[in-house]
Parts: sequence; structure tokens; C-alpha cells
Amino acid sequence: MPASRHILVLYTGGTIGMQQSAEGLMPASGFADRLRARQAEHPGQDLPDWQFQELLPPIDSANMNQANWLAMADAIRSASARQGCAGVLVLHGTDTLAYSAAALSFLLLGLPTPVLMTGSMLPAGAPGSDAWDNLFGALRTLHNGVAPGVHLFFAGKLMHGARAGKLGTASLDAFAELPRRREGQRATDLPPHLDYRQSRQQVALAVQPLYPGIRAAQLRAVLDSGIRGLVLECYGSGTGPADDAELLAALQQAHDRGVVLVAISQCPQGHVDFGIYAAGGRLAACGLVSGGGMTREAALGKLFSLLGAGLSQQEVERWLALDLCGERAD
Repeated sequence: MPASRHILVLYTGGTIGMQQSAEGLMPASGFADRLRARQAEHPGQDLPDWQFQELLPPIDSANMNQANWLAMADAIRSASARQGCAGVLVLHGTDTLAYSAAALSFLLLGLPTPVLMTGSMLPAGAPGSDAWDNLFGALRTLHNGVAPGVHLFFAGKLMHGARAGKLGTASLDAFAELPRRREGQRATDLPPHLDYRQSRQQVALAVQPLYPGIRAAQLRAVLDSGIRGLVLECYGSGTGPADDAELLAALQQAHDRGVVLVAISQCPQGHVDFGIYAAGGRLAACGLVSGGGMTREAALGKLFSLLGAGLSQQEVERWLALDLCGERAD
């Protein structure tokens, strides 16, 4: 694959550029100057040429939302269209880094330009910070050549954007590709309405874990809140309280009025297969689509991309069941 020589560094905020305030660490502008100064202090790193763009205002990634995902996607599309831009590095906070990497994986399907996303557990300049290692490591990785698609780079590891998750807060090696069973049918052709050039709209979504004692009224409140899609985190291989007729009715009624229901496993290495247990089959009969081995982040990002493209419930369910970028098939 060709090496990337001209890179856009897209800064969204996050710990990597935070500075201390009276209230604690806060997002800060002016990171481009700090990056240039650091590079000048350590010449000879074999880095690509880069340009800097800041999405204003810089945010703590705990405040990340769909509007921010769309703004990032727009900036990346614009950069990719510019002559000479051969890669994009997104600087992002770690709390929702995996969510954004997954969302962009589906918003930018077919993009010919590689996108790497990174951040840090400690701010740049803090003792023992991982900020510069992650940032310059990502730039070198782009310089050496990366396949098109969205990737997460952290602690020296290059990970699939729709497979990674944050594992903890105590270690600098905080991210990994979650080892879920991924098998299924791949989409053979990407339709134009799912191409990276297709605009998207914000859409009301929810994530709901099942747990012992969940009541139908609680689930119904979520389903009746105006959402158009729900990621239901089931037990094990896709089971739930299938002896609760009222809960099953709430799911069925929501599906009947057009809400898309996708089931994933709560287990870190889980995979949904409704055919194993009768309890799973009863959930599937209410209209749930199996998310296979998708993570929460991947399922949410994929649901957003499909519904945000204006697809019908039936079309969304069809594409949810197919692998689009490696999220549910190796």
C-alpha cells in the first residue's frame, strides 16, 4: 500500500490537549503550536508533512454526540477530496474514542483515504504522558502506509475501528480489539446510499441492557420515548426474560410501529445466536435482529449510519444482518 505523505491532523479536544484549570482538566485550543514545538524539539522522527485543523469548540469526549460525529465525517470527507491529502489523524478523548471510531467506520464506508484515531490517557506535557508516543506513532504509521478505512491507534497497536473497545482507566494500554466471534455474510456491493459521500441526519437511538428484574414498564418507557432504533444488550448468546409476556409485547409493538431492534451480547466475548435457546428464539420472534459479534459501539454506530441515511426499517434490518466493514465477519 502507498505511504501517506500529506496528513490532516484533526483535533477535537480530549485529554491529549487538556490543560489544568480551577475546575480540573479542561479542553484547550492552541494544540497545533504545542505539536510543532514538540516536533522541533525532537527532529529526525521520519514524520509526514501535516496540516492542522481544529473542530471548535474542543470538547471533553464525555460530551461527544451525533452532531460531533457528523462534523468529523464532514471534515474528513473534505480533506480526502483535497489533492495531496493521503491520510487523516483524528485526536480525540478516550472516553468515547471507540464509539466515534465505530461510528466513523460506517459513516465513511468506501473512503479511499485512511483514517487513524488516537488520544492519550494523560495530557501532553504531564509526567509519564502517553500523548506524544501515541500521536507521533500514529503519524509514523500513516507515513508508512495504512489500508483505507477507520483505525484506532493506541499504545503502539493498530486496531480495527469497529472492533475496538476501552478496557480500563488505570493503564496506558487502555484499548484492544475485543475477541468476539465474527462470522457471517459479507455485503458484496456497497450501495450508493451507504457510500461515504452520502449525508446523514441525527436520529434518536437508545441502548438498553437486560438485567434480572427488569420490568416491562421500564423497557416500554425507553421504546416509547421517540427512538427509532434500540440496541438491546442481551445475556449470553441472545437470551432474555422470555417468560415475561408484557415485556415481549412491548418489543413486538415497538417493532410493529417501525422501531429497529438489534440484539448484541453483554459478554465481552459474546456472540448472538438466537437458535441456541428457546428464550432467544422468543426474543427474535418479536422482531429483533441478531447483531452477531458486534460490540455495543459498533452496533450503535451502524444503526446510526443506516437510520441516518433515511433507510426504511426493512432496509436497515437487511444491512444490519450483513457485514459492511469487518464489524461482524472476519
